[in-house]
Amino acid sequence: MRFGIIGTGTVGRTLAAKLVSLGHEVTLGSRTKDNAAATSWAEQAGPYGHSGTFADAAAFGDVLINATAGTVSLKALRAAGAERLAGKVLIDVSNALVFSPTGEVTLDPVNTDSIAEQIQREFPDTKVVKALNTLSAPLMVDPGRVPGEHNLFIAGEDVEAKATVTAVLEQFGWPAGSVLDLGGVASARGMEMLMPFWLSVMRRFGHADFNYAIRKAD
Repeated sequence: MRFGIIGTGTVGRTLAAKLVSLGHEVTLGSRTKDNAAATSWAEQAGPYGHSGTFADAAAFGDVLINATAGTVSLKALRAAGAERLAGKVLIDVSNALVFSPTGEVTLDPVNTDSIAEQIQREFPDTKVVKALNTLSAPLMVDPGRVPGEHNLFIAGEDVEAKATVTAVLEQFGWPAGSVLDLGGVASARGMEMLMPFWLSVMRRFGHADFNYAIRKAD
């Protein structure tokens, strides 16, 4: 399968490397073709790894991943082009985190909206699935870093798109039963609101190798 990843940060590069290792082709997209992080990654990735602009990545991928910061996601996807996003599954990994100069963390949007919903409204022909935003990048592609059973969450309007995303997550090593479908894209609000709590837990533990495990009565 061909993947286009919008964003060249740690999350984008981690997902790109895992997908290439699984035999998929990946174009890692940035604002400019000469982005150092993207070109360096592509040089190391071998023949299945490519770099380019946001538009190049969107045109290349059968499945797309938004791995940009939530504050710039819409701008990046506009640069990718609505016509290149149309009809495709877009996995939204972004978070609505806003960091103040003093280190305070807030969310924008919050409560009545989410980044995933904003993307879905602006690009109605794209099949947005929120996923992978509630854990660290290394754990996204290697769930065995945390022992035992633990969970991922997905949300989106298109059932087939969510099945496609779940299949990708299974390739990453997540059992299908560990992926909890929370329903429509509005459920992304709660997923994004988990992140300030996640940051507090990370500070308490001193590392990011932890995750949520949901238990229910029989």
